[in-house]
Amino acid sequence: MTSALDQLFGLKDKVAVVTGGASGIGLASAELLAAAGATVAVVDRDAAAAEQALAKIGGKGLALGTDVAKESEIDATTAAVLKQFGRIDILVNSAGTAIRRPATEVSVEDWDKVMNVNMTGTFLFSRSVARGMILRNEGGAIVQISSIMGFSGGGLYPNISYQTSKGAVVNMTRALAVEWAPHQIRVNAVAPTYVKTPFIAGLMAQPELVQRIEAMTPLRRLAEPGEIASAVLYLASPAAAMVTGHTLLVDGGFMAQ
Repeated sequence: MTSALDQLFGLKDKVAVVTGGASGIGLASAELLAAAGATVAVVDRDAAAAEQALAKIGGKGLALGTDVAKESEIDATTAAVLKQFGRIDILVNSAGTAIRRPATEVSVEDWDKVMNVNMTGTFLFSRSVARGMILRNEGGAIVQISSIMGFSGGGLYPNISYQTSKGAVVNMTRALAVEWAPHQIRVNAVAPTYVKTPFIAGLMAQPELVQRIEAMTPLRRLAEPGEIASAVLYLASPAAAMVTGHTLLVDGGFMAQ
């Protein structure tokens, strides 16, 4: 007998694709979606790391090496998942990159690299998966990973390309939610604070910077990857059936000040 909790958060018979799934927020999300019953395709630029991540979450699914900055690889990955499982119900766009430099020192090449992964890659993967969802006519859920830097122009250091790309993801989320709502495809985002992942390993190695982040955060700590994954699970699950176009801040109160 299915419990009320399972009806709200269970993902049995669902197929999820998680980009950037080999580490950090992506890995934590893949683990939690799998624990909720989903079959998960772990997508990462590092194919070997994707295989290791899939083994860690139980080996039920696929591991695919994909560069989200390349449209042809995105479409090939979507096709491979559909060929294997016949459907994609959930997409989590967690792949991301950052080049932290003052605006006057950011090269066009660096700017394009960040935009191609964080903004264009998120759009292209969403579009690729949504095409299949629309054809199947059974709806779906897309969860983007933005950032508090998509809402704030400040921070500990200049980070213009990252902030711009993550701000774009917030409004992309709104626009896609409105466009795809007639197909019952929900599009939402999570905007985390600083999270204890390899993505900020350099920052974590500087205790004075960690202390500054903690001082700037009402809850006085950094987030754990699983705390972001919990928000991803909520937005991907039936519990959020009436939520679309929303960006959920998971920031310990950072943006409330």
